[in-house]
Amino acid sequence: MTKPVESEESTVRRSDLSGPPPSTPQAPPRQPLHPDPVDAESTISRSSLKVRPAQDQPSRRRSNGATASGGSRWRSVLGLGSRAEDTQAIRRNDTQPAAVSGKSTRRRAELPTITLPRVQIPTALTETGARILDLTGDRIKPLAERSEPVWRPVTRGLAWVSPLGWTVLALGLVAWFLASRYEWTELAMIAVACLVLFLACVALAVGHAKVEIRTDVDPTRVVVGEPATGRIEVRNLSGRGMLPLLVELPVGRSAARFTLPSLASGKTHEELFVVPTERRGVIKVGPATTVHGDPLGLVRRTMEWTEQTELFVHPETTSLESLGAGLLRDLEGEVTPDLSMSDLAFHALREYQPGDDRRYIHWRSSAKHGRLLVRQFLDTRRSHLAVVVDTTPEVYTGEDAAVELAISCAASLAVRSILDEQDTTVVCHDQQISRSTAPITLDAFARAEVGPVDVFGSTGDAAALAPDASIAILVTGSHRPFIQVQRALAQFEVEVIKVALVIDPDAQVGVRSAAGLTILTVRELADLRRVLFSGALV
Repeated sequence: MTKPVESEESTVRRSDLSGPPPSTPQAPPRQPLHPDPVDAESTISRSSLKVRPAQDQPSRRRSNGATASGGSRWRSVLGLGSRAEDTQAIRRNDTQPAAVSGKSTRRRAELPTITLPRVQIPTALTETGARILDLTGDRIKPLAERSEPVWRPVTRGLAWVSPLGWTVLALGLVAWFLASRYEWTELAMIAVACLVLFLACVALAVGHAKVEIRTDVDPTRVVVGEPATGRIEVRNLSGRGMLPLLVELPVGRSAARFTLPSLASGKTHEELFVVPTERRGVIKVGPATTVHGDPLGLVRRTMEWTEQTELFVHPETTSLESLGAGLLRDLEGEVTPDLSMSDLAFHALREYQPGDDRRYIHWRSSAKHGRLLVRQFLDTRRSHLAVVVDTTPEVYTGEDAAVELAISCAASLAVRSILDEQDTTVVCHDQQISRSTAPITLDAFARAEVGPVDVFGSTGDAAALAPDASIAILVTGSHRPFIQVQRALAQFEVEVIKVALVIDPDAQVGVRSAAGLTILTVRELADLRRVLFSGALV
């Protein structure tokens, strides 16, 4: 009989491939009719041992368990979804037993972990660098101060040249170098043109204009929306005529530019300008500067002639009736014209009337005049209004616009209190002012910025500035928690009238009381007069 030829697709054990050949031949194992997945993973076909193209190798296939596992790991790192076949391959490898029927188990390949070392600068090097900087700084600073008369004019002169001027100068020098090296006539012409143009622009900037410039703004305090005009006056002080001159005047965030005509000796030219006042704030006007240079802008030299002035744009206010609130009888208060029968400031004697307190009968004067006379006093009262403004935009409906409304309401209350000859303390963001006049108080409101603020801290500052306050008002928005408002106003004394003025364009205007606080709700500035007319602060 002929010995059967062994099939090319017959399988061999992995141990037969990796280990030494056995000493005695053994019969090949019987193949099961239905091989399990473990056998499929632990056996290798003979055909797979042959050299195959790269695209057909099992390690490059997507069905390989290790490859699928590695791909799923990277996809999980990158935040991508894992494929179904990768999930099945991982599940198959995880559930495979360590050894089945004495066969070796194929291990799943793991991705290598790469750890990049952190680049650290040696401490000795950083300390040495710091010491060198300290030593050189201590030595260079005195030298720089002694040589300042030399290098300061040089740096000022270099600052005249604009980036365009430096570009033209560099182009001329490079063209000159190339023309002299390669004898290019065209480059020589370009070099001459650039250098001559640069020198001509420098010559136009050199010189000192003998002028006198005056600027003023009238008025210096306006309300939002009111017109404000300014005037700039230039006078030629030189003995000869002056060429046209460019004058720049910064106004807030912008700048006004005036091209003055030619002026004869001693002549004056005047220009008017308008200052925008649409927003509350402080607008800085000036300083006025003259610009000397060329029309192309290669060289620009400026000189300042005036000081900087400020234009205060006050918040809008509304006229209020006398508050009639916060008047506490105090023996150490100020004397008022109101007469009283029980106070400290003696005023006069008058005849006894039924109901008068007999303790105030002046017996010696009564015996002298033959009728009962009683003492009459003048009231001494203490009245101090403390106003705190919450400038946090997030607590208002409408944010910045609602914050401006809150500042307008606080300014109206402060002005009315000052007109009533009461002491007034205002805390608005970073501005604090106490016992001042109405214009200066409104200046503080104009300087106040809009931004997050600590209400508890601001109210504490107001309580420290006004320990004798008789009424405290916190202007805030509807989104501020009530417990925070209550805790903030609780820093004032018990006898102080505590009021929370809430700005809410969606709520109903009214007055209510809660937890010892008087809560006033307004939607617009005109509503403030209505809620105060009801005597809410009494």
